[in-house]
Amino acid sequence: MTSKWLDAYHDPVASLYTFTQCLTLADIQADGDWKLIIADLGTGSYDMKLKVYKNTNLMSEHAIIDLPTGVVNFYMDTLEPRTPAIAVASGPYIYIYKNLRPYFKFTLPPLSINQIEQELWEQAKHDNINVFVLRDALEGLRSDGQLLTVRSLKFLQLESTDLEAFANLHKHAPLKRQTVITCLDTLKKSLADEDAISCLVVGTENKSIYILDPEAFTVLTTVDLPSIPVFISVNGLYDVEYRLVVSCRNGCIYTLKRGSKEGSKYCIELNSQPVGMERINKTIYVGCMDETLQCYSSKGKKLWTIKLPTSITTMKTLDYSPRQLKTLLVALSNNEIHMYKDKYLVDVIKTEGVVTGLQFGRFGREDGTLVMTTRGGGLFVKILKRSAKFEEKDALAGPPISQNQKINIPKKTKLFVDQTLRERQNAVAMHRTFQRDLYLLRLNTARQYVKALDNSMNPISSDPTEPLKLSAQIQGIGPTFKLTVNLQNTSLSQPTSNLIITFNYDDKLYSFRNKFIEAPMLVPGLNYAFETFIDCLNEKGVSDNVKVYVLKSGRSVPIITGVISMPVSEAVAVA
Repeated sequence: MTSKWLDAYHDPVASLYTFTQCLTLADIQADGDWKLIIADLGTGSYDMKLKVYKNTNLMSEHAIIDLPTGVVNFYMDTLEPRTPAIAVASGPYIYIYKNLRPYFKFTLPPLSINQIEQELWEQAKHDNINVFVLRDALEGLRSDGQLLTVRSLKFLQLESTDLEAFANLHKHAPLKRQTVITCLDTLKKSLADEDAISCLVVGTENKSIYILDPEAFTVLTTVDLPSIPVFISVNGLYDVEYRLVVSCRNGCIYTLKRGSKEGSKYCIELNSQPVGMERINKTIYVGCMDETLQCYSSKGKKLWTIKLPTSITTMKTLDYSPRQLKTLLVALSNNEIHMYKDKYLVDVIKTEGVVTGLQFGRFGREDGTLVMTTRGGGLFVKILKRSAKFEEKDALAGPPISQNQKINIPKKTKLFVDQTLRERQNAVAMHRTFQRDLYLLRLNTARQYVKALDNSMNPISSDPTEPLKLSAQIQGIGPTFKLTVNLQNTSLSQPTSNLIITFNYDDKLYSFRNKFIEAPMLVPGLNYAFETFIDCLNEKGVSDNVKVYVLKSGRSVPIITGVISMPVSEAVAVA
């Protein structure tokens, strides 16, 4: 376990099913004692609740009708005492709680209904159409790519025996088409103070972003996106200047500024689907499904990419004001949380389960508190030690920091400028000269290769019927040398026989004690060594090349040839 954290609370069976977007910390009673608010998804289909923890005790529970998709705390007025409200996004609604009591329910603006669908249900209302004809007509609309209401989609999923009962039950109700909320965040309205009034920023399934007024709960701004938003990061003030960074399901990140009505202008295209996005200062950190952590500038320029050991489950920014520390927490599926400062891994936190929810901030009266929820339903709380230090270097072995520093490039000299000018003026002639020399080099190389094949000067046989490999070693300092010839049959199954090893040399310089060696049958894959001794006859320190021929009975051309550069005889040189 890392030594930079203290274990404050440990409950592996808290039975919490939640994610990072459904966790928040807030001083909801304005008493300086910050509470933990969790939107619990229950079983995924029922028993959804909003839970409030005071320290480690469950303070209150509130039932939620639909699955929650986000929880934030914000200030909606200037009344004293300064108590924040809690906004819970669930389905097409935002439930506002004040002092832990239901305060207001905001409903997303309804979407336009297809005119033909409206007319079909009107006919069904007055019993002017058969349910089977209604089903076929709605199926035709869906096949044409028309967006239908939830009622029509459920109607198309029913069996033929249930159509009549469903139509009679719902045909008198007004037809509505609503979207659902996918992500939720807050935007300061006119002041940057911690307790200033904030607007709600809502991402929806119909590819839109809504900015809501915190007092009247009306839509201030609507922005259309090319795809469905899943993660949103907010910066700035609504009345002055703001920027929204939105990650969408199409694998793209869009940047929205004040006054923009559509988000396709500033776009970052990812190689894989995003599973988490955080913004620290002017850099955007994105965790992707291909097990990479990527960093981009605010203008969309890719800064770096880190390959992670396993897949990412969630991400969260660690903002510790007393130490002016801002780092990125990345939870992985191998029961670890990696902490990154810029691109450097500064800490690794071991956990007892796969973390799916992260929240860092003030909890109770402690500023540096990390709250974690796991896939198994556990709740864990850690406190950052006041003595903890995070050095800006990688915790794992790797290249030094100096490798990332820019090199001071010297100024351009007059000689460099003159050479550049000459290359520009004579670019065509220089290119043609280079191409001609390159072709001559290739031609000479091909000629020498053909000559080597014709004379069998290659140490590896080019004859497919006799696949051999030759190598030779010289040992000794003179005047007597030991020559070892290694011969290997590189065939997979065919043995080789009737081979002879002989030598070509200057008889005025060298004398071979064994000039003619008969090789036995060579079994494939085995290495055979043949030895002979060479006596140097020259006393003037002269050396020459010795050629080794591997011959086969009945053939005049060697199968393979090796050239040995003989060393100078040390004994003769001394004499």
